[in-house]
Amino acid sequence: MKISLLEPIGIDSSLMDELSAPLKAKGHEFVFYPTKTTDPDELYERAKDSEIVMIANNPLPDSVIEKCDKLKMLDVAFTGIDHIGQNACKAKNITVCNAAGYSNETVSELAVGMAIGVLRKINAGDKAVREGGTLASAGLMGTELGTKTVGIIGTGRIGIMTAKLFKAFGCKVIGYSRSKKAETIEAGIEYTSLDDLLKTADIVSLHIPSTADTKGFLSAEKIALMKPSAILINCARGAVVDNAALAEALNSGAIAGAAIDVFDMEPPIPADYPLLNAKNTLLTPHVAFASKESMIRRAHIVFDNINAYLEGSPINVCTLK
Repeated sequence: MKISLLEPIGIDSSLMDELSAPLKAKGHEFVFYPTKTTDPDELYERAKDSEIVMIANNPLPDSVIEKCDKLKMLDVAFTGIDHIGQNACKAKNITVCNAAGYSNETVSELAVGMAIGVLRKINAGDKAVREGGTLASAGLMGTELGTKTVGIIGTGRIGIMTAKLFKAFGCKVIGYSRSKKAETIEAGIEYTSLDDLLKTADIVSLHIPSTADTKGFLSAEKIALMKPSAILINCARGAVVDNAALAEALNSGAIAGAAIDVFDMEPPIPADYPLLNAKNTLLTPHVAFASKESMIRRAHIVFDNINAYLEGSPINVCTLK
């Protein structure tokens, strides 16, 4: 079979060679493209002759997949699959596998780090030092993380790990999810309704996927339920929040702050995007998943996916919407 990796996946050439060597030894062709492209024609050129295609978080739309007549498996080096053409994959009976679990530690650490960054005004402190300011002149009095109630929305693997880290700081943690998990309860996390979580939590941390059902999940009405002293952390997906409403809530003082890693589009972010000019907002350019360790874990998972598929026992198979 021909196997094509359409974009870089954050590992060096030696690891790429190590992981692809067993495939080549079995007679499979492996092709790696070292640059990203979003051009549909170029994506098709890269994928058209392949039975297996590997991508990361670069979009692969229905229009490209529909034309890939040889494609049998799509191996996504990412947790979410909302950036691929699921309709075409479903219609063509293409097996889609993901890399669930590779970034649990990395995302959860950033979520906690961002919470501390907002509570302790770290960005403002850095700016104050560079401009000759002081604690008093820059208004840098913060609050402790350990005194807070944290609401985790979405208790999948990343949500649970994030909850455990907040617990380690002494936080009370409450959770909301469509399904309750024994591991969550055993970790001392109390499930509650979404509205009660939003009304109670000092910190709300989102860990839900982007689907048709979750688009705008945190609407203006839901944001309005949050306490004026609360902050929102979003290291999940940009589309699950009404970000214009969030910016308005921040600017009006309806909530105290936000730390956002994901947006309605991939960075670079347009200059007129509401959150760029919102008060008390810490922004990062979709980096929650990205660490040296997570990239290595991810590479091993996606190559394991291919080997399992070729052996007739696919793993990490995704349910298409």
